[in-house]
Amino acid sequence: MAEAHAKSHPYHLVDPSPWPLLGSIAAFVLAVGSISFMHGASIWWIVPGLLGVFYTMLVWWRDVIHEAEAGDHTPVVQLGLRYGMIMFIASEVMFFVAWFWAFFDASLFPNAVEQVSRAEFTGGHWPPQGVEVFDPWHFPLLNTLILLTSGTTVTWAHHALLHNDRKGLIWGLVSTIVLGLIFTCVQIYEYANAAFSFGGSIYGSTFFMATGFHGFHVIVGTIFLIVCLIRAGAGQFTPKQHFGFEAAAWYWHFVDVVWLFLFFSIYVWGNWGAPQHLIE
Repeated sequence: MAEAHAKSHPYHLVDPSPWPLLGSIAAFVLAVGSISFMHGASIWWIVPGLLGVFYTMLVWWRDVIHEAEAGDHTPVVQLGLRYGMIMFIASEVMFFVAWFWAFFDASLFPNAVEQVSRAEFTGGHWPPQGVEVFDPWHFPLLNTLILLTSGTTVTWAHHALLHNDRKGLIWGLVSTIVLGLIFTCVQIYEYANAAFSFGGSIYGSTFFMATGFHGFHVIVGTIFLIVCLIRAGAGQFTPKQHFGFEAAAWYWHFVDVVWLFLFFSIYVWGNWGAPQHLIE
């Protein structure tokens, strides 16, 4: 009988879990609460769904970590996890395609005949007349250097992990997290001193959607790395099995690459020739 139930494949069949159902219910409650809030209801309508989503994420990922520690993540299973992370990052790329599409449509065709109100507002050129933009070689350049440096520190942490250097892994993660927090603080300060608003013009809406959505990803990536730091301190990563950290590093490099494209397209090219608003 034991041979009849012996595992004859390299895959891991997960135990029955309540989290997919709970996650779906929480997402539905969050959607209803968000729609209600947009129609004038209290912001507290969002809280139950938000807490449900966060709780589902926490316990579901906890179970995945337990599976890894139990040895269920065979090389074949790890390959599937890598494919899943690649597809997730690809779906995030599509989000940014939408925001960049809106930006380039407005900036490349500011005088489009079918967009009468846009042509009137922009005056037929980009950036729109009268808009004071950020100096790309001030805080935006500083944030670019910060993110590029954080890409090297997370690579340092990965290299240290592969060589079983626990001290290098910890310090590499701490450095990356600190740089991510500094990036967020600099961007918040930049936003607070902007000479234009989100709702003031098509320039403001496309700028804040692209840069703000990227800033949200930096925050998510920072949280991702903080969790990795906690797990690294607990000794949960080994040189041969550390997909959780690898996924975080992939995500962070993705954030870096998006920022480079954003910096040169929106801050440098998109601000060319407009009066600059200097931040002290």
